[in-house]
Amino acid sequence: MGREVSESCVDSLLTEMVSSYCDRFYANKPELAARRIEAIGFQVGHQLSERYTMERPRFSDNLEAIKFICKDFWSELFKKQIDNLKTNHKGTFVLQDNRFRWLARMSIDPSSEDGDLSQDNSAPVTENKATQATSMHLYFPCGIIRGALSNLGIPCAVSADISSLPACSFVVRIKA
Repeated sequence: MGREVSESCVDSLLTEMVSSYCDRFYANKPELAARRIEAIGFQVGHQLSERYTMERPRFSDNLEAIKFICKDFWSELFKKQIDNLKTNHKGTFVLQDNRFRWLARMSIDPSSEDGDLSQDNSAPVTENKATQATSMHLYFPCGIIRGALSNLGIPCAVSADISSLPACSFVVRIKA
């Protein structure tokens, strides 16, 4: 077993990184903050992939590499495998984690979700801020996935979708 880092340290580091980039460095430019957070995730994913595949032969196809991400890579990072993998066999893969660890302690104020838009004009603003804050935390793992696949020779774009916390889907689109 290699070196391990406490899960609480990683949670704190991610929270502080997102907070720093969104509130201090790029307070008025959320798209720039998102790109920077994703770029850091890309570096981390690239290096972790290099470490975890050092003793393995190269993968023969994209599906094999994606399965590696879902099983071995995810297990190393989150101590569990991806819950569900779907593909359209045309270069799009959906990785579903029903209890994504980095979202497990997050919540969105339920009063802002159920508010009637005609009665309370602040509800959409509150919901939008909560959703934006949650989505900012997903740029880092999207970068990790993209970096890992890039290291495996698979150029792709990765996006995340939150259906209900802490469930999360990562959509990987392989670039032709």
